[in-house]
Amino acid sequence: MKSNTKKPITLFTPLELGPVSLRNRIVMAPTTRMRSKMPGNLPWELNATYHRQRASAGLIITEATPVSPRGHGYFHMPGIHSIAQAEGWKLVTSAVHETGGRIFLQLFHAGRMSHNDFQPNGELPVAPSALSSNGKSPVAPGLLKDCPVPRALETGEMADVIEEHKRAAELAKLAGFDGVEIHAANGYLLEQFLSDHANVRTDKYGGNMANRARLLLEVTEAVASVWHGNRVGLRLSPANAHDGIVHTDRFGAYAHVIRELNRFELAYIHLIEPRVAGNVEAAQFDAGLGSRNFKPLITGDTKLISAGGHTLASGAEAVESGEADAIAWGRQFIANPDLVERFAKNVPLNPYDRQTFYGGTEKGYTDYPFLKSEATS
Repeated sequence: MKSNTKKPITLFTPLELGPVSLRNRIVMAPTTRMRSKMPGNLPWELNATYHRQRASAGLIITEATPVSPRGHGYFHMPGIHSIAQAEGWKLVTSAVHETGGRIFLQLFHAGRMSHNDFQPNGELPVAPSALSSNGKSPVAPGLLKDCPVPRALETGEMADVIEEHKRAAELAKLAGFDGVEIHAANGYLLEQFLSDHANVRTDKYGGNMANRARLLLEVTEAVASVWHGNRVGLRLSPANAHDGIVHTDRFGAYAHVIRELNRFELAYIHLIEPRVAGNVEAAQFDAGLGSRNFKPLITGDTKLISAGGHTLASGAEAVESGEADAIAWGRQFIANPDLVERFAKNVPLNPYDRQTFYGGTEKGYTDYPFLKSEATS
């Protein structure tokens, strides 16, 4: 007699993201590493090795990948706005697929979180409005420069921003990715439009929440026209208050965005928990902005990925309780290429070295030890 008892859903249970099958629910979060080959911001063999080492993740999401030359905001970011870059990414996707992994590319535009040094002809970065983030841009190893007051995009230029994302999505498909993630978090261009303090426009892209969300939704529509929506994810950071991202009604803003995104039947929505501020743990946070309060707004087969500050225990509990469908880890995957195995065996993790997060070569990138000495590197 067959038992009607269902097996519990755990981190090690397979997950279907639309047509993409994940062998577990442990996701490698997008983490900026700034190790492209120059000139040209090209992905290369070193990046392929790094991603191959971590391909036991159910899903890898690449680091923020600029969709246009003016989308860059950090030195040595691998781009996705040229054929040469797409060819470089093929090395990465092939390496991941050879080991049975799955990988999405994160589509990124820095907006005002950039510097003239990255812009064509030294022009000003673009943004919703001519308001500074008061942030800093790492323009070279060890060199930070103040982000300038940006230039407000003209209404007619929105079509260019949308087209840049669409073209980047096409190049990602050419490069062999399994899907793409739209970056609308962490104070970058698309999140800048959502904020009623960063965006003080008076045209159809500013003012009320419907207008402030317009560009994000138009970008999503364009990307979904290249990839069916069920191969598109989108990242949001409802609690982010860095770099001038202020909301009069923070929960209401992101609730509106999520409800509007439902019509695209996305593969997933990727939410950063309020436990994290920038790239460090938050001492105080608003638990009301956690993923558990947004998940009920997500409809259909769209999954929820929760990221930010999770331990193995908290991630496992979130999945088992149904609060999230998968959990993303960033810093832990940086230091532990075999994170899935370490979690399965519940053994200690390698400590990460923050000094080697951004830029460089193998050190702090591909030289972290595996549990087994015979593991390939």
